[in-house]
Amino acid sequence: MASDTGFDVKRQYGFSTIAVICFVSLYLPVILLVVYSFNAGSSVAIWEGFSLQWYRSAWANDQVQDATIRSLVIAFWAALISTSVAVLAALATTRVRRFRGYSAVFAAINQPLMVPEIVTAVALLIFFAGIKVQTGYTGLGYLILAHSAFCIPFAYLPIRARLQGMDLTLEQAAADLYASSFQVFRRITLPQLWPGILAGAMLAFVISLDDVVITEFVKSAGQDTLPTYMLGQLRRVVTPEVNAISTVLLALSVTMVIAFFFVTRIRK
Repeated sequence: MASDTGFDVKRQYGFSTIAVICFVSLYLPVILLVVYSFNAGSSVAIWEGFSLQWYRSAWANDQVQDATIRSLVIAFWAALISTSVAVLAALATTRVRRFRGYSAVFAAINQPLMVPEIVTAVALLIFFAGIKVQTGYTGLGYLILAHSAFCIPFAYLPIRARLQGMDLTLEQAAADLYASSFQVFRRITLPQLWPGILAGAMLAFVISLDDVVITEFVKSAGQDTLPTYMLGQLRRVVTPEVNAISTVLLALSVTMVIAFFFVTRIRK
């Protein structure tokens, strides 16, 4: 929108050209990846005809099946745990008076967004390594906890935004009628908050499902997720099977993001 001075960025010289270049640079590689996932040959650069063989190959691959199930399990529990924590954190930072140290608490909640992911991954590696030595446990619990911690801010922000946009009149009226804090939350706040909770959970699920760096540092032997399995395949040989898996992941992520967009637009 043009400002009072008449400045409009869309009318600046070269704006359209730069915008087109940016979009082409972003989406052309993705389009090529999807196209070559249907390639009949084994090359990822030479088109040899249309075929679904690489999707069938990926579907029949036991390693892909195991990695997919493991990814979905981790993403489900990470989304559930991080969203639960995010709801409590959002309530604690929006339904109370601003307190001393509020900014520090807000920064701590959003720390994974501000610190490079590699730093978080190394910190989690060191932390969990000590626990593994002391307990001998090497299960998926570490990956679930690591993903949960990383996904908290992604779930927190849409939930907090939803809480800040809600009218407090009903909550205040319920409190005036001697409803307890839990009753106010269960009967008034939660029904209005569920679109934000659902949006936060979906965003956390997608972030966990696509994560590579933290998973690569925290996982034990035999705990490959789908992204880390694909990374391992790329180090050895590149085939259209990787393109097919990437296309399925892309479709799932886009579906979740579209659902997130529509959920966040719900007002009633």
